Amino acid sequence: MVDVMGHLAMGLLWSLPAWFVWHDRVSVVFVALAVFMAPIPDVDKYVAMVFPDAVHHHGVTHTVVFVVGAALVLGALAAWLLTDRVDRWVNHERFGGSSMFVFATAAVLVGGLSHVFADMLSAPDISTPIEPLWPFVDGSWGIDLIWYNDPLWNSVFLAVMLVAHGVLAYSAFKIDHPYRIQNV
Repeated sequence: MVDVMGHLAMGLLWSLPAWFVWHDRVSVVFVALAVFMAPIPDVDKYVAMVFPDAVHHHGVTHTVVFVVGAALVLGALAAWLLTDRVDRWVNHERFGGSSMFVFATAAVLVGGLSHVFADMLSAPDISTPIEPLWPFVDGSWGIDLIWYNDPLWNSVFLAVMLVAHGVLAYSAFKIDHPYRIQNV
């Protein structure tokens, strides 16, 4: 699962509800943000190149605390940089800075937490243990469910998620229901 395809597929899985919450283009933006942000916890690989003794893979960046902090920072950055662009693209007059902050923060949370969850399903194989609830709970959490870099599993999972999103995207443009958020 921890292969890049696996993380993108898990981000797609966790962002499926977007098609039931928002209309067409807004759902596309949410899914794109969530999937784009799914690899964020792996920033530790690049930081470890600069500080090899201080940072290790599956360390602090693979925690709920880090993902929430990153979501708040990136949500604020998105509200500052993207509000006008997204507002024009999705054709909504009420997509202001505060709603963009909540929207982007939620997308980063979905993507980042999906990454941590995916690592929990496969990390015990050949990698360092993951401690997603640090600093509140000591100890690693994980289920050795899937081999770390199984290409068949990752590619099939990604293909299934792409098909699921295609079906839901088609349905979202055609079907309406009373619980969908009309104006963000």
